[in-house]
Amino acid sequence: MEIYNTIKALHLIFVITWFAGLFYIVRLFVYHAEAKQKEDVEQRILVKQYQLMQYRLWYIITWPSAILASFFAFWMLFFTPIGSAWLTMPWMHVKLTFVFLLYLYHLKCHQIFKQLQQDNVKHSSTFFRLWNEGATLILFSVVFLVILKNAINWVFGVLGIVLFSILLMLGFKIYKKIREKNE
Repeated sequence: MEIYNTIKALHLIFVITWFAGLFYIVRLFVYHAEAKQKEDVEQRILVKQYQLMQYRLWYIITWPSAILASFFAFWMLFFTPIGSAWLTMPWMHVKLTFVFLLYLYHLKCHQIFKQLQQDNVKHSSTFFRLWNEGATLILFSVVFLVILKNAINWVFGVLGIVLFSILLMLGFKIYKKIREKNE
């Protein structure tokens, strides 16, 4: 049991750092997109700095965390008796679906990262702010699911976070209009 708890702790640590990387990389995408709206000299300085920050975050923290979180998850699921039992439970199937969505989100972030490294900005800062909510929804869904392990309870939890995200975005839009009006 002690080895299982050690593996679980390592898995959680790397899940936390993985999400931290995903949240921050998209925030850097926001800043990068906004830097493209600046004057030429300021733009060159900011874009170069954001590219460096993105590169370091992505390859030193986010990718290694994703790989290590996955490694310890597989170890827990396939090489421990408790994990093997969890694979038969419906809530784990739903959780693994969300994990699959997280991998897709991560890969899309990697695609965006590569574009921004080539200074090819295809999306606005508003798009990136909305995009950042994707990781939040996945995180809340997985946490509620793992803690509650009950379909009805986690559905309400996910619906709550979707509603919360909608309220956040409405607040963001109101703030943006106020900011634009004051400029």
